[in-house]
Amino acid sequence: MLLDGPWNHRFVAANGARFHVVEAGTGPLVVLLHGFPEFWWAWRAQIPALVAAGYRVAAMDLRGYGASDKPPQGYDTFTLAADVAAVIRCLGERSATVVGHGWGGWIAWSMPSMQPDVTRAVASLGMPHPLVMRQASARSARQIRANRYLFALQRPFVPERQMVAGPRYVRKLMSAWSGRPAWPPGELSQQYADALTLPFVAHSTAEYYRWVVRSVMRSDGRRYVSRLSQPIGVPVLHVQGDSDGCVLPSSALGSQAWCSGPYEEVTLPQVGHFVPEEAPDQTNDLLIRWLSTLSE
Repeated sequence: MLLDGPWNHRFVAANGARFHVVEAGTGPLVVLLHGFPEFWWAWRAQIPALVAAGYRVAAMDLRGYGASDKPPQGYDTFTLAADVAAVIRCLGERSATVVGHGWGGWIAWSMPSMQPDVTRAVASLGMPHPLVMRQASARSARQIRANRYLFALQRPFVPERQMVAGPRYVRKLMSAWSGRPAWPPGELSQQYADALTLPFVAHSTAEYYRWVVRSVMRSDGRRYVSRLSQPIGVPVLHVQGDSDGCVLPSSALGSQAWCSGPYEEVTLPQVGHFVPEEAPDQTNDLLIRWLSTLSE
C-alpha cells in the first residue's frame, strides 16, 4: 500500500485509530478521500497536480482500507466524518477543503453538517448530496436496479468471500460502473483486488454499505438525515460523469437544493463513476480552478 511517488507516507493517530496518510506540498490543506473498492492510490494523478498548484495535499486511507486500521466498529458516517476531522487537526491544520470520490464524496458532503469547524469547502466526485442519493435509491426504478450490488453486500460472509477470491469481482464492478467494458486496465483492477485481500479489509468495506441500508429504520439513521437536512453554507463543487453506472446521472440531480452557499455542478461527458482515474486531466483542471476561487 506504500507505493512510491512524489509524496511522503505517514501514519496519524486520530479518533482512536491509526490512519495512513499520503502527504505532499505546502499551502492550504486539501484532504482527498477515496471510494470503493479503492484506496489512496485513486488520487495518484491529482496529488502532484495539486501540489504544483500550491496546495498541501493529504490523501488518506479511510477507516478499514489500505494501510489504515481496520477496527471492528466505526463504519457509520458519524464516525467516518470524525475520522477526517481528527486527521485534519493531527496534521496541524485548523481547517481544510475536503474532496471525496464515491464513498469519500458521501463523507465529504457530511462534513459541513457534522464537522463544520474544520470544513472550509467540499468537492464531491461521483456522489450527489446523500439525501438526494437516498431519495433516488427509494423512488427511481433504474437506480434501484443499479443498487443491486448494494443489496448483495447486505448478505453475511458471501460478499467478503467474493472480494478476496481474485480480481474478477473488482474488474466486473469497476467496468460496470465506468460504463466502458475496456476499463479498468488489468493491472489497476489487480492492484485494487490485492488491496481487498488484506486482513479485514473486505469485511470493513462491506460494513460501510451495511450501515447505509440498516440505519434507515434506526435512530442513528434518522439522526443522520436530520443533520444532513441543514443547508450547507460552505462552497461546494459537484462533479458527475454522464456514463456513471453506479450513481446514475438522473439520480445525481438536485444537490443544489441542500446548499445555501456557492455551488457549482459539472457533468463530464463519456466519463463513468471513477472520475479522478477515468478523467485525470479534466479532474485536475476542475479542482485547481475551483480551489483558486476559494481564496478570492
